[in-house]
Amino acid sequence: MGDLSMRQMLEAGVHFGHQTRYWNPKMAPYIFGERSRIHIINLEKTLPLYREALEFVKRLVTDGGTLLFVGTKRAAREAVSAQAQRCAMPYVSQRWLGGTLTNFKTVRQSIKRMHELDVQSEDGTFERLGKMEVIRLRREMEKLEKSLGGIKDMNNLPDALFVIDVGHEKIAVSEARKLGIPIVAVVDTNNTPDGVDYVIPGNDDAIRAVQLYAEGVADAVLAGREATPQLAGSDEDEFVELDEHGNPKRGRGRRRAPVKMTTAKKPAPRRKPVERPAAHAVAEAAAAAPPATPAGAGDETAARKTVVRKKAPAKKAATHKRVAKKDKAEDSGE
Repeated sequence: MGDLSMRQMLEAGVHFGHQTRYWNPKMAPYIFGERSRIHIINLEKTLPLYREALEFVKRLVTDGGTLLFVGTKRAAREAVSAQAQRCAMPYVSQRWLGGTLTNFKTVRQSIKRMHELDVQSEDGTFERLGKMEVIRLRREMEKLEKSLGGIKDMNNLPDALFVIDVGHEKIAVSEARKLGIPIVAVVDTNNTPDGVDYVIPGNDDAIRAVQLYAEGVADAVLAGREATPQLAGSDEDEFVELDEHGNPKRGRGRRRAPVKMTTAKKPAPRRKPVERPAAHAVAEAAAAAPPATPAGAGDETAARKTVVRKKAPAKKAATHKRVAKKDKAEDSGE
């Protein structure tokens, strides 16, 4: 990441702003004056802010972050796409699709569809289809490539945005602010710096100025990637302890202890016996024991068992003689 001088900024036309009638009063702290009804940006304030933004980008990439380049205006398309590809970062240079960040789940489905069409075009699937079907699929591929080609390898939301012209990319800035994503942006005199975390006051229309910004950010990305601590000569899972400045300490990091995976089931805990009150225990014992008998009652009970009652003799059936005798006695009495 080379040091940028103020002379290089002057040669690139970074100090030229917009016409005075289009200015935004919030950019007054960064304006040096005006010439021929055009505002002149104070490069003494632009240069330190630009370096601060590059330091942020470097730290972000050193920590493993992703920076999304955004520049869809004609003056920025070529520079943004070329420098983003040079540092292997995602970019949007044609058209910002609404919901690229806030509705990233749906965008991922479109990216998946684009990958499927790329595979079909390479494995010979298109050759087995009809002519009109192939034309339709190729048009779909071109449309997806134009809109999502720069972010087809972006698997997650970016950690920061680098924007050329916040006024032209207001939808991207709005989505990033909703999600709390830091924004590094070039802000001209006709725009507002509100919502931008790292403001770079400068010309956002000149091609040379845009090329200067994009090259500096790409160099910061590459410098941050080189500063990422790496362990050489070992494929084992290790970690490096860093000091307060983000540099790895001397000595080899400790190895992480392997995590043992056990699949054996734990024995079920035994249930403790329920302790019941003494009154309940006594009642249960009394109910289970045979009924108690008083003294001497046992002999009387035994005697009752031995006594057998004799049945009364059945009356003799009356015979005809006795009946006749009875009738005779009654007749003589009369």
